[in-house]
Amino acid sequence: MNVMILGAGVVGFQLAEQLVNEGKNVVIIEKDPERAKYVASHLDCLVINENGTYLSTFKKAGAGDADSFISVANIDEVNMIACGIVSSEFNTPIKIARVRNADYSRARIFEKGFLGIDYVVNPEVETARHIANTVALGADSDVMFFENTETQMRNLVIDRSSFFANRSLKQIRKSIKEKFLVPCVIRDDSFIIPSGDFVIRENDTIYLLATRHALTSIFMEAGRKSERLDRIIIAGGGRIGSLACQYLIRTGRKITIIDSGYENCKSLSERFPDALVLHADVSDENIFEDEQLERYDLIITTTNNEELNILTAVYAKSLGIKKAVALVTKSNYMSIAAKLKIDSIISPKISTVDAILKFLRRGDIRSVHSIFNGMAEVLEFKISGDSPVRGRKIMDITMPVNSLILSVIRGQEPETIPDGNFTLHEGDTVISIVDKKYLPDLEKVFMMDSR
Repeated sequence: MNVMILGAGVVGFQLAEQLVNEGKNVVIIEKDPERAKYVASHLDCLVINENGTYLSTFKKAGAGDADSFISVANIDEVNMIACGIVSSEFNTPIKIARVRNADYSRARIFEKGFLGIDYVVNPEVETARHIANTVALGADSDVMFFENTETQMRNLVIDRSSFFANRSLKQIRKSIKEKFLVPCVIRDDSFIIPSGDFVIRENDTIYLLATRHALTSIFMEAGRKSERLDRIIIAGGGRIGSLACQYLIRTGRKITIIDSGYENCKSLSERFPDALVLHADVSDENIFEDEQLERYDLIITTTNNEELNILTAVYAKSLGIKKAVALVTKSNYMSIAAKLKIDSIISPKISTVDAILKFLRRGDIRSVHSIFNGMAEVLEFKISGDSPVRGRKIMDITMPVNSLILSVIRGQEPETIPDGNFTLHEGDTVISIVDKKYLPDLEKVFMMDSR
C-alpha cells in the first residue's frame, strides 16, 4: 500500500509511524521546515517540505501511484481542497479529510462525495463519542468496543491493594467465576503477552477482555464498583466539552460546565438551557468549595491545557468526586495520568487515528484499536472464504511473535474465548492483539484484505 499524508502534526505523525511500522510506503507532505526535518529524522519515509495545495507537490509525492491520500493539516479548508485536487487530477482510490468544523462534517455535501472525499473524520466528534461511551459504562477505565458484539476490552492500573496484585493469572482465574482473558500487560514501558504463570505486580497496567456483563462483575471483584454517574462536571466548554455535554445531557444527567471564557459561557447557556454553566477558572480551588462540586459523581476535564486536565482531575478526586476522566494527548502524559489513578484517559489523537485506520482497512478488518501509545493493535477482522486458516484449529496456526487470538464471534452464537482445539470457519469474526512490528505477518497468516 502506498499512502500519501498531508500534514505532519501529532495525528499525521502517528498515522505515518503506524503505517511505516506495518511496512507500508508512506510519503508525508509538510510545509513547515522544522517539522519536516523532525519527521524525516524520526520516520523511515519520504518527507516533502512544500505547500500541500500545489499540484506540483502532489506530483512530486507520487500521487499517481498512491492507494490512499489522508489530509490532516491544521486547516479544514486546506484538507478539503487538497482532497479535491487529488481527486480531480489523480486516480487515487481513497481520499480522507480531517474536518474539525462540526458544521462542515454534518453537511450533506459529504454524503455525495463532495470534492471526491470518501471519508470525513472529525476529531472532536470521535473524542466526544468516546467520552460518552466511557461514561455510560461507569468511567471505570478506558474501553474498547467491537462491532455487533458484547465483547469489550478495558484496562486497569494495579495498585498495592488490588485484588490482582502479586497473583498469577492461573490463581486469578480460579478465584473469578466469569470467563475472561488478560491479553496483555504493560510493565515498565514494555508490552507483554502473558502466560498463565505470569504474576501481576503493583504499577502494572493490565487489559481485560470479556463481555460487558463479565467485566462489570470482574471490576466489582477488584473493588471497582460501577455506579451510575448522574451529576457530572465538564471542565472546559470548547468543542469537545460542548459535544460531550450534548451527548450526555440527552441521557437525563445533571451537567455543569465550567469555562473561563465569558462569551463562550453565554453561548453554552443558550445552547444547553438544562445545563448549569459557570463562568470561572477551573484552576481556582475556590470554585469547588463555592459551588460544592465535591458532591458530584464525575468530572470530565476537556480544556486545551492537558497539564491542567490532569491536575484538575486528580484534585477533584482528592475532594471526594467519585470518578475522573481526563483529556490527554501527549504519550508520556498518558502514562503519568494512569499512575495518578485517573479513572479514564481519553486521547483525541488516538480516537482520530483509530477512526482513520478503521476506514483505511475497511476490507475484512472491521475495527482497529491502538494501545500502548501505538505500539500494539487490537484488530477485529472477518475470516474470508479464501483465508488459509479457514477450517484449521488454532493450535495448528503459526501466529507471529507477540500476537494472540483473543475471541471469536460466530453468527448469533455467544462470543468465544477459544482454546487450541477451536476450528475457525468462514465468516467468523476474530479479535486479535499484535505487536505493531508484526502486523504485516498477522495479515499474511490470515490473508486479510486491508484495503
